[in-house]
Amino acid sequence: MTKQNVLVVEDEELMRSILRQLLEGAGYQVFTASSAETALEIFPAGDIAITLTDIKMAGMDGLALLDNLKAIDEDALVIIMTAYSSVDSAIAALRKGAYDYVTKPFVNEDLLQTVKNAITQRELFRENRALRRELNKEHNFSEIIGTSQSLQDVFRLVEKVADTNAGVLIQGESGTGKELIARAIHFNSARAAKPFLAVNCGALPESLLESELFGHTKGSFTGAIADKKGLFRSAGGGTLFLDEIGEMPVNLQVKLLRALQEHEVTPVGASMPVKFDARIIAATNKDLEEEVKENRFREDLFYRLNVIDISLPPLRERREDIPLLSKHFCAKAARNLNAPEKPVTAQAMSALVNYEWRGNIRELENAIERAFILSGDEIDLESLSAKISAGSAGAGEVRDTANFRPTLEETERRYISEIMRATGDDKAQAAHILGIDLSTLYRKLKRYEDG
Repeated sequence: MTKQNVLVVEDEELMRSILRQLLEGAGYQVFTASSAETALEIFPAGDIAITLTDIKMAGMDGLALLDNLKAIDEDALVIIMTAYSSVDSAIAALRKGAYDYVTKPFVNEDLLQTVKNAITQRELFRENRALRRELNKEHNFSEIIGTSQSLQDVFRLVEKVADTNAGVLIQGESGTGKELIARAIHFNSARAAKPFLAVNCGALPESLLESELFGHTKGSFTGAIADKKGLFRSAGGGTLFLDEIGEMPVNLQVKLLRALQEHEVTPVGASMPVKFDARIIAATNKDLEEEVKENRFREDLFYRLNVIDISLPPLRERREDIPLLSKHFCAKAARNLNAPEKPVTAQAMSALVNYEWRGNIRELENAIERAFILSGDEIDLESLSAKISAGSAGAGEVRDTANFRPTLEETERRYISEIMRATGDDKAQAAHILGIDLSTLYRKLKRYEDG
């Protein structure tokens, strides 16, 4: 079994040595720190299972360290060591989220039992979290990445409308994640246990699309060798997602309108309508109001579909989400290729942030996958396509990389600023994305303020 990592934070050298020997003798891998500041550099990189810290130390004390560790990992398990005279402080630590405390001088067996109990608790946490993730993986927004205000507004709207039966029209450019939003609505609704079915209305000819949606009877046309229910009825109790609704032929629009009004469909070749129970969510990359004006889309159908309107912003209007999306797609590429994850250099990230992304999130994912394959140990400017790397100069500046030469500090500062904006100034999350420890980030931000 892999050894569990325990971090001992103690400013007295003799006590550090005693604790190391005791814990190593019990089979743990032990890291030691003589100060809370050093502990904050070790913790993010060490896959620490348990942190055992003295409460009174020079500089940052154990309570402040507890706060910082919880900011980095809210599930961090911290055991406080305290003298009898400072038990009140240890109780305060429990209120702040410490797992337990031990008093000095301690009985070795009692300390080891407390650590063992904490390890057991950690494994239970992990098992429960994995189980919840499996049970609810389709019920959350985990695949919709971003902290921008515009995306948070979309999340709030989805949460409000999910558990209703109101029709929803999702509008946005190609590649903005319209189907992900439709799935989020479905899997956060009372219909979540029922089917989610999707069809691209622009991908099939009119005759096949009608049969696909409404079904057909045996012998109704050449090749109809059996009855077919169609998607409206196959989605029984669930959700039918009509993607690219703006591409639907006008003749079918009439039949769709009747279906939505009467909650029934007439299969091709049938003489009697059949009831269905499915929520309809539609999506389009077209301006449907303009399509209505040009008589290419029925006005009555538009208003029937557009009870709730969700507009997805293009990626170029939420650039602060690009660092998070890039990290997500890097991790995805690493999993797909069975390779270690790679960091994105500051210059490459600057180029990604400043590129226009007319293909939106889909284009960004393809660009990251390409760069991952072509790059070495890190995704740098050279591994990006020429049209993307031309954006490394920064938004609003001349994007001629032959003439633009930002200093390393300027590039780093710009990158950290982008990450801070993307995380809503969440320093712990930003430090995790940047791949540096929290104390290093604090020092850099302080230097930028002073500069």
